[in-house]
Amino acid sequence: MEIKQYATILWRWAWLIVVATVLAAGAAYIASGFQTPIYQATTSILIDQAPDARTSDIVSIMLSEQLTSTYAQLMTKRPVLEEVLERVDVGMGPNSLKAAIQVIPTVDTQIIEIKVQHTNPASAAAIANTLVEVFTQQNEELQASRFAASKENLTNQLARLEEQKAHAEGLIEELGNPQTSSEIDELDRLQNELSGFQASYTALLQSYEGLRLAEAKSISNIVQIESAIEPTSPISPRIMMNTFLAGIVGAVVAGGIVFLIEYLDDTVKSTEEATAILGIPVIGFVAKANSYTEGIPLAAREPRAPIAEAFRGLRSNIQFSAVDHPIKTLLVTSPGPEEGKSTISANLAVVMAHEGRKVLLMDADLRKPRVHKLMGVDNEVGLTDYFVMSTSELNEKVKTWEYDNLFLVTSGKQPPNPAELLGSTRMTQILKMFKDKFDMVIIDSPPIGAVTDPTILSAKMDAVLLVVEPKKTRMAAARQAVNQLERAGANVIGMVYNNVPIKRAGYYTGYYSGYYYQYAYAYTNNKNGDDPQKIKNGTSAKPVKAKAK
Repeated sequence: MEIKQYATILWRWAWLIVVATVLAAGAAYIASGFQTPIYQATTSILIDQAPDARTSDIVSIMLSEQLTSTYAQLMTKRPVLEEVLERVDVGMGPNSLKAAIQVIPTVDTQIIEIKVQHTNPASAAAIANTLVEVFTQQNEELQASRFAASKENLTNQLARLEEQKAHAEGLIEELGNPQTSSEIDELDRLQNELSGFQASYTALLQSYEGLRLAEAKSISNIVQIESAIEPTSPISPRIMMNTFLAGIVGAVVAGGIVFLIEYLDDTVKSTEEATAILGIPVIGFVAKANSYTEGIPLAAREPRAPIAEAFRGLRSNIQFSAVDHPIKTLLVTSPGPEEGKSTISANLAVVMAHEGRKVLLMDADLRKPRVHKLMGVDNEVGLTDYFVMSTSELNEKVKTWEYDNLFLVTSGKQPPNPAELLGSTRMTQILKMFKDKFDMVIIDSPPIGAVTDPTILSAKMDAVLLVVEPKKTRMAAARQAVNQLERAGANVIGMVYNNVPIKRAGYYTGYYSGYYYQYAYAYTNNKNGDDPQKIKNGTSAKPVKAKAK
């Protein structure tokens, strides 16, 4: 399928695509209007890695990224969330709060971005800031717990030494100024003991400060880079964006449905496709008429109408299709019923008679005849009666129509064995007699897909014309019809596109559609010229009773 065909399909179904787009966009617009606005507050924190963990190699970088990722996971754990909910009353549970928080580590950095969504903008900002505060506190408590036991042990030892020092100092103070040798010895002992306590206290105090320094070096700090502020506009729903995207989705879905319909539709459509598959050319296009008046074909009623011009074009194409071997007998058939073969036969006979040729229109559809209704004549005597008549009687029963050079043979009474009659030797004799007598014999036959009658007749004819109706005739039926005719040895000169919609004809006929539409428009809007009802010697084309000749 070419780009032009894709474009034509989209143009033909543009109304559906537009409707689907408008409905989808409208539904999204209305639905978005009913949604509760969601606000988002954002804050950022920096993970300041512990000094002891800092190195200059790749390992340090990897550890830093792992630490950032770990903190991002810990920030949405239940202990943190529960503490946040205790400090900020937002009417949510831990699970709901977790769903409202996004913690996003920034790639190749130690920065974590925190986004909180809530229906209340103030609550969103409060949750974000409180989350950072709670996590920072719990992180410090968690890391400090590693040194708590050692610090407590040193603190207890320092307290005991302080008590011992105080006790020794009290005893020394009680001795005052010793006089005896025993008092002097006691004072020396107490002073030595106090010095030992003082030395031990100093050593423990140095150990305690060293422990605190080690703790400070091993703890990674959390620094809030920017506090969350109350958002002024919601992030959801984005009404215009939702409307736009829904419209696009509606158009895409409708387009998909359109191409699916076209893919599943196996009816005759484009002329290029039909010609390629069936192997026969399209030699005529007949637009869809608003109405057909039974009793007089349109080509006779309005000879200047565009449809009449289309039949004249078909007449010329039939003549050009057999320059070396002129066509005198033409069979008109179709793959299926109700595709306009009888209308094509009748109008084609009229325009050929306009040319001054002596034309016979014969109805060989012995099952559901239509020619007598289209031409406004009776069907009391017709083709079926000719099988039992002599040659002289045949000449007497041929009916003339309003034109002196247009003659009719209707179907006659319905026989029980149409196929046997049409395939008989007598039918061959009848056709030979009419072929010798008339310039052109046009035979309307039943649909080839329904019965074998047209296949039998086709072998006896100079040419066969296949009538198809776009968007109605199945391609498989048309292919089968052409195959049957070719197996019978028929000369299928081409097909006619019948009932082509004028304004959509481009899908089937290309250039023809634009020209035809302009021609039809000019005709419709130019009623001041020659009256199209004047079709013969200044007289009106009105139905008349046919007469035998």
